[in-house]
Amino acid sequence: MSENQKAPWYYLFLLILAGESVFILPFVLARVFRPTVLEVFGLDNVQLGFCFSVYGIVALVSYLFGGPLADKFPPRKLIAVALWMTALGGLVYATFPSYLVLKVLYGYWGFTTIFLFWAAMIKATRVWGGESSQGKAFGFLDGGRGLVGALFGAMGVLIFSIFITAEIAEATIAESREAFRYVILISSAIVVLVGIFVWSFMRLDKTVEESIILDRITVSQLREVLRLPAVGLLMVIILCAYVGYKITDVFSLYAQDVMLYDQVKSAQVGTFLLFIRPVIGVGIGILADRSQTTYWLVVSFTISFFGALLFATGIISSSATALFFLSILVVATGVYAARSLYFAVMERGRIPLVLTGTAVGLISLVGYTPDIFAGPAMGYLLENSPGAVGHQHVFWMLAVFSFIGGIAAWFYFRLYRKKA
Repeated sequence: MSENQKAPWYYLFLLILAGESVFILPFVLARVFRPTVLEVFGLDNVQLGFCFSVYGIVALVSYLFGGPLADKFPPRKLIAVALWMTALGGLVYATFPSYLVLKVLYGYWGFTTIFLFWAAMIKATRVWGGESSQGKAFGFLDGGRGLVGALFGAMGVLIFSIFITAEIAEATIAESREAFRYVILISSAIVVLVGIFVWSFMRLDKTVEESIILDRITVSQLREVLRLPAVGLLMVIILCAYVGYKITDVFSLYAQDVMLYDQVKSAQVGTFLLFIRPVIGVGIGILADRSQTTYWLVVSFTISFFGALLFATGIISSSATALFFLSILVVATGVYAARSLYFAVMERGRIPLVLTGTAVGLISLVGYTPDIFAGPAMGYLLENSPGAVGHQHVFWMLAVFSFIGGIAAWFYFRLYRKKA
């Protein structure tokens, strides 16, 4: 697509809005309100981890079949339907169902957010970025998604605090549950509204739309994608980066268990983390387009590795507030920068635009397996070593995956240092 045919800015804005809204119910609320979610649903960390695993198992199949779907239908329609179906799940979530029903619900969300949505969003973002602005497109996408998530998180904390009638520390489970129900229902309503905006306004020029859609995906095209060296390396890179992203879920729990914060203060730590994400995403996207996206991917993993060591070595205690927030900043910089860039390097890796959906589906099949194993692994480490020691083990896990991801990113950088 030529620069004069480039999709307008509001197209990217709608992608950003949709890109985070669809994950608010299954992930963002649990990230910001993790201690509250455990309490009101009567779960421990391992059980919540298994809910995420059910999501991940369904998502795994959805990546494989949803990728080619994104190469056959316009992104606008797939994204809007995904948003509406995800919001419907919020109505079930707000009833605080049993553990069994909750696992089924997470499986349903694994279908709605991945099969219909994921590859369509990545492809639409790549279309917006064209040949010269991939770093900016994906950096703005992830940074913008971070801002949307932060705003949802801040809104959620505000709603929760308004509807808690007693002192936060003295609130009963029933009072916490009632306040959290309002958070869920209002979030669901906003997701529906975003879907309406996407369906109505996220349109491409007809010739552009036709040029990025295939009538059918053949086996030879699948083989063509699998043979690309970039695809294999991206599987490893995304897997390692996504483990890092999943581990940021424990920061609000770390605030409660190690820093001894109450529910609202620990939720505010989760929200603070979300506000870091847009700054990192936008900054790294602009930097990457001015030099090499592949180089900055290596730098991102390096920062993540050293940030993980700050927590893993146990030097952060309840009295070291400044060090706690500084260390969060270091980890978040590395994790969010890697997350912003890993799809931005597809253009340099010579993956054909028209087969983006298929490539994303195949890469994600391996890259997003942390949805299956990361939750239970973190839950196991936290439950078997309560308190600060369990959290240190989780961050050693981050250090190992950051190191492996950094090696894969280095190979990608060396292989695609020069443009074709």
